[in-house]
Formats: sequence, C-alpha cells, structure tokens
Amino acid sequence: MKRILVVAMVVLLTACAGKGTKEEPKAGVEDKSTDLSGGPVTKPLEGAETAGRALDPRLRDPNNILSKRTVYFDYDSFVIKEEFKPLIQAHAKFLNENKDARVTLQGNADERGSREYNLALGQKRAESVKKAMQVLGVQEIQIEAVSFGEEKPNCTDSAEDCWARNRRTDIVYQGE
Repeated sequence: MKRILVVAMVVLLTACAGKGTKEEPKAGVEDKSTDLSGGPVTKPLEGAETAGRALDPRLRDPNNILSKRTVYFDYDSFVIKEEFKPLIQAHAKFLNENKDARVTLQGNADERGSREYNLALGQKRAESVKKAMQVLGVQEIQIEAVSFGEEKPNCTDSAEDCWARNRRTDIVYQGE
C-alpha cells in the first residue's frame, strides 16, 4: 500500500511538472510605449495591477511633494514628526485617488543597536507610516510595510548627521 502511494505521488508530481504556465508570445506585437518625456515606459513589477502604465509624472516631478519619499525619525523613535505629516497626507491622497497604486514602506534604522532591535524598530517605523495612511483612508491592500533594519543605510559614517539620515521610512511605489 505504501509503495502504491509513493508511485502515485511520483506520477502526480511528474504530470504537474510538465504543465507550464508560460504564455506563448504574440507574434507581431511589440511594445514601443513612451512616457510623457518621450522615454520608454518604466515597467511595473511583475504581477502589478498597473501593468502597461507608466508611473504618474507627479511622482518624479521635483517641484511636487509626491517626489519626496522619505519620512525621518528621531533616535530610538517611531513617532511621526509634525514636519512629515503633510508628506504622508499628500501620498495618502494620491493613493486614495489611484486605487490601483501600491506602495512599499521600507523602514530603516541607524547602525546602533543589535540587528534584531533595528529590524524591529524599522518595522515599527514603516507600520507607523502605514497606520497614518490608513487613518487617511488608504486601503490596506495598497500598502506593504517592511523593515531593512540597518541593512540599507543612506550614509555609512559613524556620526550623528549620518545616523539621522538612516533613521527613516522610504515610500516606494510599485513599478519603480
């Protein structure tokens, strides 16, 4: 009986392995899309609901608040400072107006503290920005909060001004 089950599992796995999910390319179809600047369209991440669309130009316009993507925090804190609330409100408004847009909030910490502590602190920072956006009406499905802890520093000097630049949450839109 045991041998029959093993043989049945092998046959089943072999049959499943032979069935691919790849789509055949469509002959004669070529994507030559351009964005508003005339450059090629930035492709969204695989599986993105925004497939085939360029990122909104406001997200790249340096004169638009939406091009600002970083919320900084005080030492050993995940409390959002007053100065960053308008930034979060602007991104929340954009997400509310663009229900298919998705963001990843990447929490970070400076190098001080243990790796585990910094991962937890980075997660709390990302979650605090997520919660603020949700209070402003953004759907949970549009936001993912992750932590990089101390692993993605903006600055590697061991000085206060450098550490301050690493205590942050970055707002990254899907497709960037």
